[in-house]
Amino acid sequence: MSGKERLGRPPRIKNKNAAEVQITAEQILREANERQESIPKAPKQKITDAEELDDYKLRKRTEFENSIRKNKHNIGNWLRYAAWEESQKELTRARSVFLRALEVDERNVTVRLKYLEMELKNRNINSARNLLDSTTSVLPRVDQFWFKYVHMEEMLDNVYGARAIFERWMKWEPDEPAWNAYIKFEIRYGEYLRARDVHHRFVECHPEIKNWIKWVKFEEEQGNYDKVREIYSSAIDYFGDDLIDSRIFLSFAKFEARMKQFERSRVLFKYALDRIPKSKAEVLYKEYVLFEKKYGDKDGIETLVVGRRRAQYEEETKNNPNNYDTWFDYARLEEDNGDFEKTRDVYERAISQVPPAPEKRLWRRYIYLWINYALFEELQVKDVDRTREVYKACLNLIPHKKFTFAKIWLLYAQFEIRQNNLAVARKSLGMAIGMCPKSKLFRGYIDLEIALREFDRVRILYSKYLEFSPSNCTTWIRAAELEKGLLDIARCRAMFELAINMEVLDMPELLWKAYIDFEYEMEEYGRTRDLYRQLLMKTSHVKVWISFAQFELSISDAKEPGVDHVQSARAVFKEAYGNLRSQGLKEERVLLLESWKEFEKANGTPETYRDVDKKTPKIVKKRRQTEEGETEEYFDYIFPDDETLKPQFKLLEMAHKWKASADNEAKNSEASLPQDDSQRQSE
Repeated sequence: MSGKERLGRPPRIKNKNAAEVQITAEQILREANERQESIPKAPKQKITDAEELDDYKLRKRTEFENSIRKNKHNIGNWLRYAAWEESQKELTRARSVFLRALEVDERNVTVRLKYLEMELKNRNINSARNLLDSTTSVLPRVDQFWFKYVHMEEMLDNVYGARAIFERWMKWEPDEPAWNAYIKFEIRYGEYLRARDVHHRFVECHPEIKNWIKWVKFEEEQGNYDKVREIYSSAIDYFGDDLIDSRIFLSFAKFEARMKQFERSRVLFKYALDRIPKSKAEVLYKEYVLFEKKYGDKDGIETLVVGRRRAQYEEETKNNPNNYDTWFDYARLEEDNGDFEKTRDVYERAISQVPPAPEKRLWRRYIYLWINYALFEELQVKDVDRTREVYKACLNLIPHKKFTFAKIWLLYAQFEIRQNNLAVARKSLGMAIGMCPKSKLFRGYIDLEIALREFDRVRILYSKYLEFSPSNCTTWIRAAELEKGLLDIARCRAMFELAINMEVLDMPELLWKAYIDFEYEMEEYGRTRDLYRQLLMKTSHVKVWISFAQFELSISDAKEPGVDHVQSARAVFKEAYGNLRSQGLKEERVLLLESWKEFEKANGTPETYRDVDKKTPKIVKKRRQTEEGETEEYFDYIFPDDETLKPQFKLLEMAHKWKASADNEAKNSEASLPQDDSQRQSE
């Protein structure tokens, strides 16, 4: 025996493999259930005479007394003892057991309920009344005994006694179900004055809105409409402005509407909406809208909706004055309503909310308030002087040394042009360019002068624009296109030459393409070839080579007689292929070969197409180590005409030939084996 087994530890399991025969949990439970032995039942006893019955009762009482003596605080023993005595029709003994149990725990609700059920079941009314009287004194907060007490007296037609019990109960100020039961009791017996008094005491004890409304419904059912109004007024005075609830006003207004007092109802709705916070009056507002739809006119409904939205915007702008989207909606509401003074007031309040920091991201939405304000004054109010003041105030407010908004400058200039103040518009735009030059300002000013056909001014503006941003290729192209449109070819070509010689350009490919397209349109094919050569000296991109070849092919024989353009394009493809091959660019060579094959297919001969097709590379899968040390697969191109790879091709070809010859020898040797065995056996 090992040391662990001597210490009582489980033995170490060496073989942890699954057993050949598996047993499920269901089988284990079924087997355990089958092996379980049944508990023998006690035999039934039959009592034949009084002596045996007395002996049985004595034995049972002894058992109950012994169990109680062991643990008298176990209420279950007392209840079983009393239930057994009751089953033997020994009510006196059962009552004694209950009283002894109450001496142990006087406030036990279960014992008192079982005791009461026994007395009522056996129609001991006086005993039940005495028990309920003592119970309601000991446990006045347990409503269940009060309900049973009242129900018992009412079933005995003791109305005065039930009312007295209710009065005793109400002195303890119970919960709402008790008061409702008292009110229903009085209504059942037609005591409406008493029910009104109970309602009054009820709302004094539990002054919730729903209890006031219950009282109102009671009075309305009795037809006391003046009393209903009095109750509503008392409720409103009781809660005051601090604790007022919209439900009381809503109920009051609906009551007046049922009484056909529509003006009273409308006044109540307006009074409530003026005093209740807007966040708590959503339901009240919806009911007011429904009321106006039923009993009001169109103007009243529109006024209601506008007023409600106005109050909502006022609250939102008060909570967050820098939320400019709310100011937009507020101003649009007043514009649609047609009140110019209120709209102007909203705009003035909105533009006074200047962003807290001079950062452009904070000003982007704010500046549109000024724009909308100016457009409102110009288009709707048609006040030209005030519109001009709005634009000037906005321009004076913007910190132009840190940032500016070209949109506001251009809108102001366009406004002055609409007022036939061209000099003022030019002056403002010139001031903007001198103070805070931006590309959008230059473009807007140039478009304005082009529309006015002032081309000398446009040239001056382009020169200043190019001084401001000499790397902007789009500006160079537009300036050259302007000269082209004015048929000044020399100036246009000079613009392009000056642009391509700039050291830094943002998009040089667009500039070169525009220059090449210009020379091609002018049918200056020699200059176009020179441009392609200059561009290829700067970059040997495959697309440039393809474009060069397509250019050569696109020239018709009529424009350049005596030149074989197909051969010229083929020469460009050959030169491009050699250039890319010398640089070791494989993917670019593949793109070039695809374009070259399409060219030969459309314009060449089968021999030329075959020569190009021979250059098509093979795609092989290779592996390489990544920087993280992992192995990844990639595809590589192997070109037939790469001189550096030809020795490897020869070696690979020799390896294939050797493998093929070895396979043939193996097959021949296998075919000769059976014949050798037969010869050995014969020998």
